[in-house]
Amino acid sequence: MGRELRCTVTSGGQSSTGRALLETDELLFRGEFRLKIPFSQIQSLTTDGGRLHVEWPGGSAVFDLGPNAEKWAEMIRNPRSVIDKLGVKPGMRVFVTGLDDDEFAADLATRAEVVASPDDVDMVFLGVDEPADMAHVAQLKGQIKRDGVVWVVYRKGRKDFSENDVLRLGLESGMVDVKVVRFSGTHTATKFVIRKSDR
Repeated sequence: MGRELRCTVTSGGQSSTGRALLETDELLFRGEFRLKIPFSQIQSLTTDGGRLHVEWPGGSAVFDLGPNAEKWAEMIRNPRSVIDKLGVKPGMRVFVTGLDDDEFAADLATRAEVVASPDDVDMVFLGVDEPADMAHVAQLKGQIKRDGVVWVVYRKGRKDFSENDVLRLGLESGMVDVKVVRFSGTHTATKFVIRKSDR
């Protein structure tokens, strides 16, 4: 969902090769040890010879990222917002249903025109809690613009209604999944579009 690189990280006297992930608001590492560093807690961030040095209240770490070190540092200093990652552009007509996220709604309203009907909109945000909710995707397909988007937002880590279920049911609705984005600490968003042959 975010940027991901295989690299070596040194932290707390340990060194391990694994995967570093740059998410919307945190830096993660998964190797022989794990790190989760929220951007908001980073006290010092520097680069040196392809290495990213990070300090936070929980410790310090050096990420050996090679030529990507400076780029990652810049993205941590100036992170893209969720609505940027979701591709919301100024002037878009957007419909939201099934989502109860005041912060997201406020951010969305600063950039797009949030409307009361999905008819002929550029983008829909559909919150789903169970498989039956995915039935709305097929209905939305017939209402949005032909080049429009339906973002399906669902809770992470559920076994009874997983990402695989969302993907399968979305495909059954006649739309195609093209992207997955971290929506929040608890939710994921999957982007569905109408097949080109159906537009």
